[in-house]
Amino acid sequence: MDTIASLFSFITTPVSWVIVQFHKVYGALFGDDSGWAWGLSIVSLVILIRICLIPLFVKQIKATRAMQTLQPEMKKIQERYKNDKQRQSEEMMKLYKETGTNPLSSCLPILAQSPFFFALYHVLNSIANNEKVGVINDRLLESAQNAHIFGAPLAAKFTDSAAKVESLGSTITDVRVVTAVMIVLMSASQFFTQRQLMTKNVDTTVKTPFMQQQKMLMYVFPIMFAVFGINFPVGVLVYWLTTNVWTMGQQMYVIHNNPTPGSKAQAAYLERLTKRVTHHGKVSRRGERNIVEAIVAKGRDRNEYERKFINGLNKAGLAAQADGTVVKSETSVAVATEDGAPTAAPKRQQPKRQSKSQRQGGAKAAGDSEAKTSLTKSDTPQDAKPTAAKKPGSGTRSKAQSGQRKGPQRPKSPSKK
Repeated sequence: MDTIASLFSFITTPVSWVIVQFHKVYGALFGDDSGWAWGLSIVSLVILIRICLIPLFVKQIKATRAMQTLQPEMKKIQERYKNDKQRQSEEMMKLYKETGTNPLSSCLPILAQSPFFFALYHVLNSIANNEKVGVINDRLLESAQNAHIFGAPLAAKFTDSAAKVESLGSTITDVRVVTAVMIVLMSASQFFTQRQLMTKNVDTTVKTPFMQQQKMLMYVFPIMFAVFGINFPVGVLVYWLTTNVWTMGQQMYVIHNNPTPGSKAQAAYLERLTKRVTHHGKVSRRGERNIVEAIVAKGRDRNEYERKFINGLNKAGLAAQADGTVVKSETSVAVATEDGAPTAAPKRQQPKRQSKSQRQGGAKAAGDSEAKTSLTKSDTPQDAKPTAAKKPGSGTRSKAQSGQRKGPQRPKSPSKK
């Protein structure tokens, strides 16, 4: 570990300078030799580094979203080459190269802060060995050695001997209890962060190398922290525990507000969004408009949660637009009740299908009605000229008198010879 830390000695001076500047602020509040002054200086260093890494984190999110848009293509490749794993991997790599995506982009924040981590380790290790490092002079070196957190010196490690721990003004029991608790918390926070990512924010319908990578990291990182943590000084454990807590909170925010399409987190998010939009009748936040715009642009490629969201808006008389806004739907007009609350428009009743006998009976009734109407008109003519009366016995009768049935007639079938 000392050899690795020495490789990052070029950044040791900037890291030590930042710690000293924060120590001046907290030392005025808690005292120069207080463990809180030095501990909060390390915590502030972590926060400063993570704030500087936010652009990289945003880039990571965009790369992750690009991977998610490729999932339909990945699924096709998996189905096409399901019996040839080697060809499947080759086609996946070809797809990544053509689209410019990288499945290892999730490791970028960890790789970017690694130099700061090893530089801090080098600083604390030098303090434990009573060596000046960076901008830390003799006075600051003595102050850092006297700083304790819950009875454990900042420069002490779990594997230190009792004599070395006593030289730092503490006992071996205090150091091992504090370091063991911090290692457990550090490993648990890392495991919870990765598990939250795997169970809530991953589309499980498509198996990708990215998912396998995250599943592996979920178990590998906690084990690494538990194994290597016993060689970390207390100050480094403070650093790593703080960065794990930051990562966990940052990830919870992303999952809650911008979940992965097809994941359980997206189902919960769209359910909340449906309630807000139907209640207010509009999309008020810019991030929500971007998500609605993306859902509308997918068209038939929407997953089941996105289709449920669109259907929920339609039932409420709303329609999502291409620009991410929501307007009242023209096809679903709300009907106001007596108390003023809008209700859904009544559905049109489709006419029931009639049987053949019912249709024939209806035609017969229509024919009889038409015959009666014509007979009534012939009995009481208007503006008609008087005509000569017919001689009795002429043998001519009207169709109505002859009893011939009027109306649509069934064609006669040809007689069989």
